[in-house]
Amino acid sequence: MKHIYFLFLFISTFSFAQPAGYYNTATGTGATLKTQLHNIINNNFNSSSTSNYGDLWTLYDDTAFKDHYYDNDGTLVDLYTEIPSGSDIYTFTTITDQCGNYSGEGDCYNREHVIPKSYFGGSDVYPMYSDANFVFPSDGYVNGKHSNYPYGVVASASYTSSNGSKLGNSLNSGYSAGYSGTVFEPIDEFKGDVARAYFYFSTRYEDQLSDFYANYSTSEVSVMFDGTTMPAFSPTFLNILLTWNELDPVSQYEIDKNNAVYTFQGNRNPFIDHNEYVTKIWGSALSTNDLAPIKFKIYPNPIKDNFVYISSTQDLDVIIYNVLGKTIETKHISPNNNKIDVSNLSKGIYLIKLTSDQGSVTKKLVKQ
Repeated sequence: MKHIYFLFLFISTFSFAQPAGYYNTATGTGATLKTQLHNIINNNFNSSSTSNYGDLWTLYDDTAFKDHYYDNDGTLVDLYTEIPSGSDIYTFTTITDQCGNYSGEGDCYNREHVIPKSYFGGSDVYPMYSDANFVFPSDGYVNGKHSNYPYGVVASASYTSSNGSKLGNSLNSGYSAGYSGTVFEPIDEFKGDVARAYFYFSTRYEDQLSDFYANYSTSEVSVMFDGTTMPAFSPTFLNILLTWNELDPVSQYEIDKNNAVYTFQGNRNPFIDHNEYVTKIWGSALSTNDLAPIKFKIYPNPIKDNFVYISSTQDLDVIIYNVLGKTIETKHISPNNNKIDVSNLSKGIYLIKLTSDQGSVTKKLVKQ
């Protein structure tokens, strides 16, 4: 009977389609598409259904949030204890195991703001406080370890959860180059889930992002944002999110949750329904490898006039991108010819990619 029941659930969740015509007005690209999606998910948002943070406990009792995907045991799927390739060390029964107090991993599950509530003003700031598109069920103790730290790639962990989620100093190289502070890294299975929650947040609340950044930028997670409507994210963290979106495609678990959240609050995460919207708005991630063997220096950075210099002992191919991933400038430099004319660049933040036979690295470039 267990297998028959599971098959019924599987068929029923697949049969639920997006509402007809929901995305008919999403016809643009870049910032235009982002605003079109904002209008869709904002106008369809049922604020009365998200006026009580406690209602999320009931939502998480929906079958879409339960494990019919990995162990098929009907317990809650959470970011930090679910082990996709093996048996979970800790499991949670919905309602029964909700937090409460906790003293260690596995004690109870919580309602985690993937974008910490400190970034948009704290508790009881609705509808953000209970927006189920970015408030996920997760182990209470590990949620506390995550705290307000930005998501990123951990170089060396100071804490590791039972499923391999990590807290530690950032790997300041490869696709996460540009930040060296403390970050929290979910396992690969849920990296895309986190990225798509951030893309949703930056779209649903795009008209409030500048206020969040101005008023709550002391929150550790503020380094992920740049205070603008578009692109909304700082270059380093935009590249991390784009990479995670590509590495971890949309899963059936996300699709089922998206349907359940739509019933709960009336709007959807468009980046789950149409993942191609991510690249239509923000472009593709910059692929970078560690360029550790090469000694180089970029100066001045920030740039205050019309030239930037790259000091290196090797020839390098240089590409300058804007934060949307569009190529702005390309040049081949050598140790004796290392000046790049950037007079055509407007004031702002860019990414500069340096490539040699040994690999490549991408760094942030600022023009003042």
